[in-house]
Amino acid sequence: MTRYTDYDAFAWIYNRYWGPYSAQRFLSVLERRLLPLLPPRARILDLCCGTGQLAQALMQRGYLVTGIDSSEEMIRFARMNAPDAEFLVEDARMFRLPAVYHAVISTYDSLNHIMSEAELAQVFRNVWACLQPGGWFLFDLNMEEGYQVRWRGSFGIVEEDHVVVIRASFDKEAKVGQTIVTFFRLEEGRWRRQDVVLRQRCYPEAEIRSILDAIGFQDIQTLDAQKGLG
Repeated sequence: MTRYTDYDAFAWIYNRYWGPYSAQRFLSVLERRLLPLLPPRARILDLCCGTGQLAQALMQRGYLVTGIDSSEEMIRFARMNAPDAEFLVEDARMFRLPAVYHAVISTYDSLNHIMSEAELAQVFRNVWACLQPGGWFLFDLNMEEGYQVRWRGSFGIVEEDHVVVIRASFDKEAKVGQTIVTFFRLEEGRWRRQDVVLRQRCYPEAEIRSILDAIGFQDIQTLDAQKGLG
């Protein structure tokens, strides 16, 4: 495997818009579903941590947070946003950490970027290996219904010094969603263009549960984002 690097170019935009938004949305879920189950000063691994806003919110609540992401540029922003947390440039499919964590979290459909069942299973095994006995793993995934409803069309952001255009599509046969991000930034008096293509795959719930069960996870619960989490 080679480490994902496509997200380096996307990191500035993610840090500006998606990082703060996702941290706010998911913190409320963690406060209801996970944090009451953990001891004070629990160790939490933020898998695919992005630009670190969620890690910072957890640090402020007294937890010891390690964040890993495959993008060096994402980690650079994360270290600025959460200077007291520990951050590592690691690929979710290949990381190895000691079994010291009370919980592992992976939020904002990060694991949909894993493009094969075999690689997703390897991520789950890596998580299993770094959890303490009785530890918790909370993650979210976009399901096919979400791709069919939301992954279509385009939208844009226009500011004085940057312009972002997002175009999304979903291949129903391949079960693959694609986002094309085109953005322009004004730097030193000149406009610079970058294009990033991000791909995700959706997995049936039964397949995900089967992998988790085979690895050894127990008490597996599925919550719907709208019906179960509001």
